Amino acid sequence: MSKVAVIMGSTSDLPVMQDAVDILRGFDIEVEMDIVSAHRTPEKLFDFGKNAHKNGFSVIIAGAGGAAHLPGMVASLSPLPVIGVPVKSSNSIDGWDSVLSILQMPGGVPVATVALNGAKNAGILAAQIIGSADKCVLDKVELYKQSLKEKVIKGAEEIKGK
Repeated sequence: MSKVAVIMGSTSDLPVMQDAVDILRGFDIEVEMDIVSAHRTPEKLFDFGKNAHKNGFSVIIAGAGGAAHLPGMVASLSPLPVIGVPVKSSNSIDGWDSVLSILQMPGGVPVATVALNGAKNAGILAAQIIGSADKCVLDKVELYKQSLKEKVIKGAEEIKGK
């Protein structure tokens, strides 16, 4: 069974990052959450990044605000795919500093980046990555996407009925 790590720089990121956890659990994917601060716990960051694949993780979702170094630093240490979630934080420049810090990675250190506070999409992307090798997860992703389509069709019908 695949396992996804959902890490964040501080507890203040949890309300945003919970969306990734919820969507992954909806796909019956095992999730482990942790606080791993790039600036306040660098030793923990290095240990996590170097060993995530040895600890059974398939994908890492890393959320961070402000300077947002966590996703990139983890990506520099790990062979696993890393999905960065820029988080609009209290010390943020309207979230743009976080977006650009995660988005502008140097060649050779990719981080897939979702929208500001876009942890739900990070969870879906992680499920799609896992689904590329796991038919059971792929089937659940297909059902989820079908439910999105049905929701839009139902909404369109409701609007036309008014």
